[in-house]
Amino acid sequence: MNVLVTGGAGFIGSHLVDTLVDKGYRVVAVDNLVLGRKENLAHLSENTQFRFVEMDVRNLQGLFNLFREESFDVVFHLAANSDVQQEAIDTERDLELTFLTTYSVLECMRLSGNRQFVFASSSAIYGETEGLLDEDFGPLRPISLYGAAKLAAEGYTTAFAHNFGIKVWICRFPNVLGERATHGVVFDFINRLRKNQKELKILGNGEQRKPYLYVRDLVDALLFIWETAKEPVNCYNIGVEGVTEVTKIAQMVVEEMGLSNVCFRYSGGDRGWVGDVPRFAYDTSKLSGLGWKAPRSSEESVRIAIKRILAESPKRIIQ
Repeated sequence: MNVLVTGGAGFIGSHLVDTLVDKGYRVVAVDNLVLGRKENLAHLSENTQFRFVEMDVRNLQGLFNLFREESFDVVFHLAANSDVQQEAIDTERDLELTFLTTYSVLECMRLSGNRQFVFASSSAIYGETEGLLDEDFGPLRPISLYGAAKLAAEGYTTAFAHNFGIKVWICRFPNVLGERATHGVVFDFINRLRKNQKELKILGNGEQRKPYLYVRDLVDALLFIWETAKEPVNCYNIGVEGVTEVTKIAQMVVEEMGLSNVCFRYSGGDRGWVGDVPRFAYDTSKLSGLGWKAPRSSEESVRIAIKRILAESPKRIIQ
């Protein structure tokens, strides 16, 4: 099969590319390198089953030309604004990088006759809804522009599926951690402690509690859903057992870095930034019923992510 991965040089996208290539697929990765990095894919540069194309997928004509050239069997759409905190500075960021990127890919699929679309959505579409969040009943009330853009993109995805015969898999991600990350709680804590080993700034009050999933487990779930779910429109929460408190993550980072007597300094408030959802819990029974369960708990995912990020860059501050 010939596979397109948008956002393929990014944190999650590059791990997905690795797994697809290992499985024997021919993979084309497209990325505009705003957040993606060529070095994430450098080890595949001589692999004849892999091709990298530097392109903004909002370039509809350029993307359509690529579709005609490659005749993709399936598209994994991961291109989006993943740095949610930036929306407070630039309100167009998610409109452009999260919603319009999705429209552009769907339109190219319509025009070229491609019929399989795997969409990386987010828990952010639920907002601050209380209780276990399931796929079918919501309610869907995003409080971030990122969540709103993902929800709008889901709507376009299901509408394209209905009108143009595209089979879709909508996969709602939790917080994802691991090597190659460019931001996020573990990444930020490690960088801050490399700059100052005596004090760690923690956004909010440190009591935020969320499920965290290791990136390679996420990729495993994503491919399992695509290979196993058979409905015309498939929608699944990808989750993990348990939640982890932010202060606990800070303590784990300090421990893995071999530091002591670090003073935690909290910025205050019940959340890290405007649009942050301080607490949520997924209902993952639908995915469990399909046959997949995360092999690690949230806390175990955090621990392995810390170890892998530290091993990836033992000393330097990651830019």
